[in-house]
Amino acid sequence: MTISQRKPDADAMAENPDRARSGGHDGFDGVIERLTALRPTLPPTAARIADVFLAHAAEVVHMSVTEVAERAEASEGSVISLCRQLGARGFQQVKIALARDLVQPVQFIHEDLARTDDTGTVIEKIFGSDLQALHDTMKVLDRGAMERAVAAIRRTRRVELYGIGSAAPIAEDANYRLLRIGVESKVVVDSHVQAISAALTGPEVATITISHSGSTHETVTATRLAREAGATTICITNFGKSPLLAYADIVLNTMARETQFRTEAMTSRIAQLAVIDALIACLSLADYDKAVATIGRTFDVLSTKRF
Repeated sequence: MTISQRKPDADAMAENPDRARSGGHDGFDGVIERLTALRPTLPPTAARIADVFLAHAAEVVHMSVTEVAERAEASEGSVISLCRQLGARGFQQVKIALARDLVQPVQFIHEDLARTDDTGTVIEKIFGSDLQALHDTMKVLDRGAMERAVAAIRRTRRVELYGIGSAAPIAEDANYRLLRIGVESKVVVDSHVQAISAALTGPEVATITISHSGSTHETVTATRLAREAGATTICITNFGKSPLLAYADIVLNTMARETQFRTEAMTSRIAQLAVIDALIACLSLADYDKAVATIGRTFDVLSTKRF
């Protein structure tokens, strides 16, 4: 797979609309030059991390902070500390700057596009990318994990859903779908309310966190707080290592390529919706009579909203 075919996710970009409007350029660039200049003065741990960045820049743009830390035999905190030494706010900003040096501007729109593509080619590439994400997600989605997620939701009193940025509408859709089959749930997409709500959960609550990267500060924090409060934490995230996994009891993986520059995640959302569709269907079959009865009642209610 070529560099242009493999890019990191869009969670961080989607959380900052000002940067999205500016095309993602935030004034931080020259990562390789900065690292090269700084490298001789670095202590051993930071030097190993710098070597990973310098020798594997094309890989780093689609790695998580956890994966970089493991590659360098260092901690996640050490990776972030080096990024700040370079003048970046954190790891995500370094990845954006590295990717900016490696991709063509047209890939800000979609990683598979070429500037000269006509309408028909664009349609074929976008649909092909989405279909590939669905196919790959079906292969990596753990059936046992899905069964455990269904069991966890059935034994708890209610469900809370967390999502930030491009994941927020996915969380809202999942909440709507759960309500339609009679599962008590609420969706929280404000980061401050997420932290409060998560801290007030407990053993009678199951949480579902949606994050393509698994590295978004707000949702990682909410998941950690929920787990510390005793909730069962279910996470829908892209395949690979990420900080979110440290606080996940059950992981439902997607497998979708995504570019860090797009203002909205595209392919990843298709994969996330498919996982939620499967989860809702499994829950409905597990509580068939209740689900069918509730769907019937909600159909009657919703019929009043249509002419």
